[in-house]
Amino acid sequence: MAEDGPTPVHLPKVLDGLAENPALPVELVRRLVRHRPCSDGVARHADLPPDVIEEILASDDHRLLHSLALNRHLPHAVRMRLTAYADPAVRAALVVGAWDAPRELHERLIDDPGPRAREYLAQRDDVPADLLARLATDPEPTVRATLARWWTQAPEAVRRVLLTDPVDSVRAAACSTYYARLPHPVPPPDLVPGLLADPVTRTGAVRHAILTPALAARLAADPDHQVRRQVAEHPQLPPSVRDVLADDPSANVRVGIFRRPDTPEPTRHGIYADIQRGERPLTDVLGGDLDDDEVLQQFEDHLAVSELRHLRLDWVTADPLPHVSSLYICFRRSAAHSPALPADAVLRLLDDDDSGVRTTMARHAPHLVDPATAERIDRGFRSDKKTDWRPADVLPLPASTLRRLASDPDPRMRSLAPRDPDLPVELIERLAADPDSTVRQAVAGHPRLPADARRALLADDSEFVARTAAAAPTLPVAEMERLLTIAGV
Repeated sequence: MAEDGPTPVHLPKVLDGLAENPALPVELVRRLVRHRPCSDGVARHADLPPDVIEEILASDDHRLLHSLALNRHLPHAVRMRLTAYADPAVRAALVVGAWDAPRELHERLIDDPGPRAREYLAQRDDVPADLLARLATDPEPTVRATLARWWTQAPEAVRRVLLTDPVDSVRAAACSTYYARLPHPVPPPDLVPGLLADPVTRTGAVRHAILTPALAARLAADPDHQVRRQVAEHPQLPPSVRDVLADDPSANVRVGIFRRPDTPEPTRHGIYADIQRGERPLTDVLGGDLDDDEVLQQFEDHLAVSELRHLRLDWVTADPLPHVSSLYICFRRSAAHSPALPADAVLRLLDDDDSGVRTTMARHAPHLVDPATAERIDRGFRSDKKTDWRPADVLPLPASTLRRLASDPDPRMRSLAPRDPDLPVELIERLAADPDSTVRQAVAGHPRLPADARRALLADDSEFVARTAAAAPTLPVAEMERLLTIAGV
């Protein structure tokens, strides 16, 4: 290729992308390793030759060694050598990267002087049970709390140790409403009274209690609204206490009553309307002259509005037909999770006003989604949280649609066009010169990208576009060499 192409504006980012390029030849890997400061991504290549590994080990470069420890293709003998490395972050990275590690590595790290390595071990499900059990008496409370959150199916003897730990944070993690894995653990019945008496475990213990009317009334008056929320969801809640909690000052507690299958519809609707009326922008919640308690209450009310949209109700999913036209978005979303909906109900939910309902239904009945509907659902998709996922990831659009979208007014839709591997070159060139950087980034790795367009993207004003172009496996070796030469590598 010609040697007089444009020099990348973001050359360090281009080198980062090149270092991560899975098609980078070994000789160029060697050149990048010797470059200082080099991109640490080069140490994560799957086929690092032994001499390059030795060079990285001898470099004493923290970033390179940390990246090497994360390499899931690293030979076991090299991992064992890294267990003696002085930097605790490198040793901890070994736990993250070694998904196929034999017992020997876990034995070496289970007593690591750095607590981070032990915390990571506590999160793994491939560590032998006898080694994990040792972490239940680890001297560092954060390690014990991590084990309690992650090892949900620990033997009863281990769970007892964690549930009776002298440190509050460990007991709270062991008896919680949320764990890192399913199924959630159930505490031994003889410990439940003590867990209910303990303020730090009371919230998590409520669901495991036999809720007598007297206990329900007592817990419904608890000053902690999280305790009252758990009472509100308890299947044994007496109707009289349910009705009291329906008027609880906490919106969080009232949501718990809203979601119950036995809540009378007038009560449910009243809770819904009241919470919706109280909706305020988060900027308003955090501003003004409110005291701390008032701010907490307003923030909780703000979250309650969101929760009413996202509740997943198993009882609705189990009997979805009465709820496909519900006023409540969470009911319609829950109905869309059902695998047993008739075709007319599916079509109704695919045309729902709410993006979440449409997307949920499409994911559960992709065989009933035609290309026009798939495009409409993706075009109207509005995520409730920051994510790169979109409906087109599970509802692939045909080539004819993707080529039409190359000229769509919406850059978000234009960025789908490069998903066609046979996209005509003239459309690729147009997208590579698109005014929107997200579109240029989407086409930067296309296998049919012409040489001139590729070089322009490598020199793009956007560092994300340039890095993506350099990381593309289709980047010619001659272009890789040109970039290293420009960088003096």
